[in-house]
Amino acid sequence: MAIRDIPKAIRSTYEIHEWKHASAVLKNDFPNEWNDIFKILSNFYVYKSQILAPGGGISPISKVFNDVFCSKGWCEKSFDTKIVVDETTMESPTHKVDCFKNGIALEVEWNNKDPFFDRDLNNFRLLFELRAISVGIIITKSDELSELFKSYGTEVWSKYGWSTTWMKKLLPRIEGGGGGGCPILAFGITKKRCKGD
Repeated sequence: MAIRDIPKAIRSTYEIHEWKHASAVLKNDFPNEWNDIFKILSNFYVYKSQILAPGGGISPISKVFNDVFCSKGWCEKSFDTKIVVDETTMESPTHKVDCFKNGIALEVEWNNKDPFFDRDLNNFRLLFELRAISVGIIITKSDELSELFKSYGTEVWSKYGWSTTWMKKLLPRIEGGGGGGCPILAFGITKKRCKGD
């Protein structure tokens, strides 16, 4: 497993899981994207004010990730996919990817409902089969953050409860084959990445 090649500062502050040798593919075939990801993750922190911010729309955490990745050339991407059988064309729409660069698709699932993982994995599976992506990456919450959120009171926990996107909701979906043959790398944001204001 090439997870050992991930910088120690990242391994010690994120929960990391991989499937289908995603780290090896990234490091060896996409070194620029590999470097982008770890520079961004090493500089990322969650602040208490972001956790306490009211819900609705894109979360402050997702916005930070989207803006920073965009500054390095990772763009939101929609794909126009279709299947042609003989002379019949059938649309085969996929969902847009939060951040895309050079065949690497990255989704940030900070506080969506957990079925969003099904959508992301199905998207990765289809785009990989169509040779549009080589690796799928998901950034979400490590389960240990639940303790922190609960310490901020019931209103905060009700916003981030177990029905939203957590690593424990993602892993069974990947292990059950939700991403098909697509190499996948998953990062869980831990308490070591959280700061007060």
